[in-house]
Amino acid sequence: MDIATLSIGQFSFVQNAFSFGFAVMAAATLFFWLMKSEVAPEYRLAVVITGLVTAVAGYHYFQIMTSWVSAADTSTGVVVATGVPFNQAYRYVDWLLTVPLLLIELILVMRLSRSETIKKSTMLGGAAALMIILGYPGEVSQTGGLRFVFWVLSMIPFVYIVYQLVVGLKSSIESQPESVKNLVNIAIYLVIGSWLFYPIVYLFPLVGLTGGAAITAVEIGYTIADIVAKAVFGVFIFVIALRKSKLINEKSETAPATENV
Repeated sequence: MDIATLSIGQFSFVQNAFSFGFAVMAAATLFFWLMKSEVAPEYRLAVVITGLVTAVAGYHYFQIMTSWVSAADTSTGVVVATGVPFNQAYRYVDWLLTVPLLLIELILVMRLSRSETIKKSTMLGGAAALMIILGYPGEVSQTGGLRFVFWVLSMIPFVYIVYQLVVGLKSSIESQPESVKNLVNIAIYLVIGSWLFYPIVYLFPLVGLTGGAAITAVEIGYTIADIVAKAVFGVFIFVIALRKSKLINEKSETAPATENV
């Protein structure tokens, strides 16, 4: 990444986006952790993990923002590289931790059987980690061909995850209470939709975008995808937990909760 190809406007735009990302993640973390007592004990772990996802993301956005500022000197009104490289690894370390947790929080809030929860969490979490690991070499590569090869490789676990979310969890979704079934479906498609940003943005440097425009598009695209996939998705997880908690409270005096409630 040649940061000196950025205009001062592009540099500031990206910096402001990182700042906004950090603020969103920090605010979301406080909300989820402070509100976890509002849901039934059965769903508090899902809400705690939701907050953990945004907390980890918030920390890394602070580091990303700091690294971005350190990589350039704008005191003269133009962007001049300082020689300190912008650390792109922060994003991938963040994704390696948070992307598997995103899938686990979804599984937990659905409250499947213990064996199915362990199986789905392991399979989906492992595939998510593999997807991130395979994407990183292409991200830091200066060769377009190598970037494309690792894009293809990382898309294999990505397609597997999408299949499992849409097809593999279909029967589990059908067993959810009517009041949350639609929300669970929306949450799943929100994950898929936001995740589609990543492979599309990953390809920007290969489809004609160059220099500052490519850098800006990639960093802004990743930031938007992160906010939707973590903070917005987390709100859906919290609302699902809240509604299912209400059902438990309503049924507690008349009958034991069903397995998926």
